[in-house]
Amino acid sequence: MSLCFLAALSPPCLVRVSVLYFLFYFEGLRSHELRWMDPNISHTHTHADVFSETTLACNVEEERYSERVYTIKEGETLELQCLVTGHPRPQIRWTKTAGGASDRESSLHNETLRIQNINRHQGGRYYCKAENGLGSPAIRSIRVDVYYLDDPVITIHQSVGEAKEQFYFERTVFLRCVANSNPPVHYTWRRGREVLSQGSDSGVEIYEPFFTQGETKILKLKNLRPQDYADYTCFSSVRNVCGIEDKSAHFTLSNRTAPPSVKLLLDDPLVVNAGETITLVCVASGGDPHPSLKWMRPDGQQLPRRSVVKGGTLTVPAVAIDDGGVYSCVGSNNVGNPAKKTTTILVRGLRKGRFWITPDPYHNDDNIQIGREVKISCQVEATPPEELQFSWLKNGRPLRSSERMVITHTDTDVSPGTTNLDIIDLKFTDFGTYTCVASLRNGGTPEISIDVNISSTTVPPELTVPRGRSHLIAQEGDTVDLQCLVSGKPKPIILWSRVEESGVAAAATALMPDGSVQTESYDGILRISNVTREMSGTYRCQTSQYNGFNVKPREALIQLVVQFPPAVEPEHTEIRQALGRAFSLTCRLLRAHPARLLRYEWKLGTRLLTVGQFSDQRDDTNYHVRALNREGYGEYTCDITNEAGAGRCTFLVTGKANPPEFYYDTYSALWQSRPRVYGFKLQWTQMEPNAVDRILAYRLGIRQMGQSRWWEQEIPMEGTIQKGELLTYNLTELIKPESYLVRLTPITRYGEGDSTERIITYSGRLPRFLSFNPRTRTQTHTHTHTHRNTNTRTLYLTSDPDSCFCDLSGFYMYIETSRPRLEDDTARLLSPTFNSKSSSVSNNPTYCFAFYYHMYGKHIGALNVFLRQKGQAVTDTLVWSLTGNQGDRWRQAKVKIHPTTAFQMVIEGVRGSGIEGDIAIDDVAIEEGECKDPPPNSEYALDAKLLWLLQTHTQFLSETSRTCFEYFLFLSSVNMKDAQSLRTIASFLNLSLFH
Repeated sequence: MSLCFLAALSPPCLVRVSVLYFLFYFEGLRSHELRWMDPNISHTHTHADVFSETTLACNVEEERYSERVYTIKEGETLELQCLVTGHPRPQIRWTKTAGGASDRESSLHNETLRIQNINRHQGGRYYCKAENGLGSPAIRSIRVDVYYLDDPVITIHQSVGEAKEQFYFERTVFLRCVANSNPPVHYTWRRGREVLSQGSDSGVEIYEPFFTQGETKILKLKNLRPQDYADYTCFSSVRNVCGIEDKSAHFTLSNRTAPPSVKLLLDDPLVVNAGETITLVCVASGGDPHPSLKWMRPDGQQLPRRSVVKGGTLTVPAVAIDDGGVYSCVGSNNVGNPAKKTTTILVRGLRKGRFWITPDPYHNDDNIQIGREVKISCQVEATPPEELQFSWLKNGRPLRSSERMVITHTDTDVSPGTTNLDIIDLKFTDFGTYTCVASLRNGGTPEISIDVNISSTTVPPELTVPRGRSHLIAQEGDTVDLQCLVSGKPKPIILWSRVEESGVAAAATALMPDGSVQTESYDGILRISNVTREMSGTYRCQTSQYNGFNVKPREALIQLVVQFPPAVEPEHTEIRQALGRAFSLTCRLLRAHPARLLRYEWKLGTRLLTVGQFSDQRDDTNYHVRALNREGYGEYTCDITNEAGAGRCTFLVTGKANPPEFYYDTYSALWQSRPRVYGFKLQWTQMEPNAVDRILAYRLGIRQMGQSRWWEQEIPMEGTIQKGELLTYNLTELIKPESYLVRLTPITRYGEGDSTERIITYSGRLPRFLSFNPRTRTQTHTHTHTHRNTNTRTLYLTSDPDSCFCDLSGFYMYIETSRPRLEDDTARLLSPTFNSKSSSVSNNPTYCFAFYYHMYGKHIGALNVFLRQKGQAVTDTLVWSLTGNQGDRWRQAKVKIHPTTAFQMVIEGVRGSGIEGDIAIDDVAIEEGECKDPPPNSEYALDAKLLWLLQTHTQFLSETSRTCFEYFLFLSSVNMKDAQSLRTIASFLNLSLFH
């Protein structure tokens, strides 16, 4: 195990592997770069990875208009993956903006966004947001461009002002081809087998209107000629991008070609009774080609659910009143404009019968009195309104208009229809029951009858609230009845509403509990179930002006007060404390009703600690612990009470340590110690280590995935762990290619703390200690670094048991000196920016920067290393340099640096005078502290022949865990000179040789 005190806490970074920088990581330090990972696309079908010359690539990411754009074919599966660095591990959120004026947003919390069968409307800008509570969130975006091509449509038009019935000879005709697509479509016209192009025929013009942006292609036939009557084909193409095939549409132009015309075989309007079956027939009366017919309703309304459409016939069985309205038949054959005929369906019926009594308007009195006038009004909605008719009855006998009994009706064009009965000079003999009867002239629907009693007891309404019920107090969750008593004859309907309080915000919430503005009640009672605090306020009850007296509404007000227990914070929180420390607990009152006479009570478990009463100036209560002992651990509660109940703050005081936080950004965490096993560098930081007692050890548990057995051991800790301190433990003897579940639990004198788990997965090819991004290149200089696989089989040696490698795979970086490179051309590799731990100039930290280099050839230039510090100004300091041929071997260089501020490492290669000689580097690393002296044979390197001998005459038979590499070699067909060379190598590598 190795422990290093490093500033491991870092804000989140989004990693994009295609960024053209050379990036390498220092163990334990974190960069703060925003980068993207290339989106990973899964296809719903297989297609070639390499396209022909006429095929444009799909599923590619590119820089377009200063933004990242990803293209994908409609119907495929999109996967956007966001690689994130940062510690603690950031949380990921995906959002999508449609890109229009009314942006829509959807969210997904995952590192990978997957959209199956993507459609064109799902294109747009996608954002990946990562945050871990440190610094500002990291945000990256990419625009997804969905490619598609719809079937083209050909439409035919004549020039303006010419005959529409037929396309006569010597007329100008326009053939328009339209196809929706992305990217813009390319069109090709054919007449028969002849390809039409601009200028190929003097009687043909082809043009694309500018405003359509390439989405339409118009073929203009000037003064139709006999040869223009032919078969036309429009081919639409997006040039096979994303493998989207070309599509085509056909049209035959003849001297019979004509726009559509339709007619309806029915009455307009069509008046039917509810429950009948109606049939609407539409036929094409002209047009070539034969038009297609479609029925529709205005404003996007759907046809009745029960309707059946067959050709131009629409059948609606059991028609309902709501099925009435306008219906249109549209005929289209892509020639000229579509033909449209409209009809109206009227479903006969009567609805909403109402009445009201109006006392003598010439006297300021709401009562009916003998000798004065009284009017009875009756109102009904009718369809069709012109069929509405009224009749009046008195005590069941027909009543005719007279000088004292005047009957009038509103015009039939006015809806709803109203009839009035004016009784002039009311007499005692006029008392009785008057009935208003509404019906439709042709029958077929039930009548509506409304009875109105006129007598000495017919009096206007009065509205009161029962005694003691004008101010109601209820507890939250109760069922409350608000009641208004109404008298009078006839008894009117009561309308309930809420009184708007002053202020816009209050007015916006002045709705009834059911969400409506007004509620009707026939018994004067408004029942509210499960009442909430938001329902507190003033309610109004008032008489309606229909089904009663047509007088000024009577109204009354009821005040509803909903009491609720105190709302407090925090409702539940956990406090971690070490023994012997002092701390305070605070319970804060947010709101309560009533807010007077509030009491508080503190307890530890069931043991009462203290009680008290809130003052008007305080909205919180505190409990202080001077020195925590073991009996002080447990659950503290604070209850704040009023008449409605209690609100509780709960504090769980514990000495358990917080969970450790695994560090997921360790570079080259995996290594291979022997052929069948691998190791893993496990790193973590401790969350708030100073909150509790010193962590004495960690309990490490490891379980192979798919098995149930755990192996456990303790990792002792010496000294006090600091916040942000990066802890490291090397796991060995992991079997390839198995994955493992690792659990880490901190231990204090209180006991075990909270555990954290993570999965370790074998990744196949193991990287060396610190290798290069094989896709990175610098673009800021005149020369490039190139990555190359180590097929040259250079063998790197090390004496460190934790990081020894004999891995012959992987990559190294080199500068290419071939043409067009010139002398003194330079290439630079830049690291990310790192924060130095320096707190003062006199206490600068020391780091050891190490790397391997290979400089062989007579034209070798120079290899330089700079320390770039970012203070008030950026300075580059040369810390190491080497020129000329250094032999055909890999050598290690170590440089001690003392950065005083944020810094980068810059490796610079300079081309020499010719093409013979490349400069290569590999295994870049940095460690805190002084540079250790290399082992005596650390610069031992193998020439190509000896390495070939080692590869071709070596057979690995067994391994041991005592050293990094101990192999048995069999030598066969080796001459004496080569055998002696191999013995020398074996002696150096601690290998055993057998003949």
